[in-house]
Amino acid sequence: MADGLSFSALKEKVREGTIDTVLVCMVDMQGRLMGKRFHAEEFVETAHHETHCCNYLLATDLEMATPDGYASTSWRQGYGDYVMKPDLSTLRLMPWLEGTAMVLCDVLDHHHHEPVPHSPREILKRQIARLKAHGLTPMMATELEFFLFRHSYGDIQRSGFRDLEPISLYNEDYHILQTTKEEHVMRPLRNTLRKAGIPVENSKGEAETGQEELNIRYAEALLCADHHTIAKHAAKEIGWAKGHAVTFLPKWHHAKVGSAAHIHMSLMKDGSNVFHDPDGEHGMSETMRHFMAGLIAYAADLTVFLAPYVNSYKRFAKGTFAPTKTAWSIDNRTAGFRLVGEGTKAVRVECRIPGSDMNPYLAQAAMLAAGLKGIEDKLTLEPPAGGDMYENDSVPEIPRTLRAATETLRSSSLAREAFGETVVAHYVRCAEWEQEEFDRVVTDWEIARGFERA
Repeated sequence: MADGLSFSALKEKVREGTIDTVLVCMVDMQGRLMGKRFHAEEFVETAHHETHCCNYLLATDLEMATPDGYASTSWRQGYGDYVMKPDLSTLRLMPWLEGTAMVLCDVLDHHHHEPVPHSPREILKRQIARLKAHGLTPMMATELEFFLFRHSYGDIQRSGFRDLEPISLYNEDYHILQTTKEEHVMRPLRNTLRKAGIPVENSKGEAETGQEELNIRYAEALLCADHHTIAKHAAKEIGWAKGHAVTFLPKWHHAKVGSAAHIHMSLMKDGSNVFHDPDGEHGMSETMRHFMAGLIAYAADLTVFLAPYVNSYKRFAKGTFAPTKTAWSIDNRTAGFRLVGEGTKAVRVECRIPGSDMNPYLAQAAMLAAGLKGIEDKLTLEPPAGGDMYENDSVPEIPRTLRAATETLRSSSLAREAFGETVVAHYVRCAEWEQEEFDRVVTDWEIARGFERA
């Protein structure tokens, strides 16, 4: 695997002429890369210090609309600038794009150069700093599930998103023959991400027609989120280059299994996993038990950060491997939280609630805030639940709609304590807008169901 790209190495590649373009990117509320393509000479001469962007980039939606109701910016305030400050430690090649490197930026206020508090990368950095104050370093890994379609984005859009055809015709979970047919996309995805310094471990077929999974080695939390975001972007670009559409929509068809983005978590101190206690039940330390109790206690409060759209909640369905309950269990894929690596030094917790549409910075920050609250308050972890969680009525449910999840976030004292009033209000407004946009649309289902018979 290639290492990250140092600034001096970038300058040398620019002098040689092998790099001519630098993508200077921030991460928006939806977890997308937004920014500018700099000529590489301009970047190494001046733009590596900073550049600017419109501050609506952290107050918009998937369609780049400009909703009202945000305190941070508006038409009334004139939509000013943010500073994009390149984090040169994130420099890397983009091997699937010719002559191109990229860098991620921190987002700063244009006037006083302080971090913008509702920037997703900043939200995660603040939770990491809170854990660092306890001497703890969060280690995380995410799984990327997505669907690969036979036709291109353009063809699918021109068809009105009808008659969508996955690249395979049968469930390809762990299926080597079928995934061989998809190697023209998945092989360059694995290999170019490795060359970009992203430690891809493997890919596999998932439990549906045309469904893929990409697994990346665990890393410190911020780096994990960076890896996830770049890999998701790469999957779309490489799929597009090969004539295929890739979607991270969690539920593209009501009869199909949805796509998740499970998060694995542990905490390190002095090079050791503090979740592990060889004498503890299941190999779990008291710290781990408190952390997991926090995850479960505050899962509903923070579900908006794990499932940010109306469609996200269509995935939570019985018998689909997507959880509907917030209980924990031991190596049980029907639970919202799964104990993995029982009894070993690699013991960790997997949160199975997030969908493939999550913003990894926000989702990871939410999990860390909840777990830290469990540690600080020494919350008690209930015994693991067993069997089929879908049929277990004794444990709490995950909020089943964006509307319900928005209300739990709005009233959450934990969210206000961890993120601050202004950040909570910002993301409540984001969720409200998604619901408002959905509520005003008449769907195909409504028309087909009631056109004649209503």
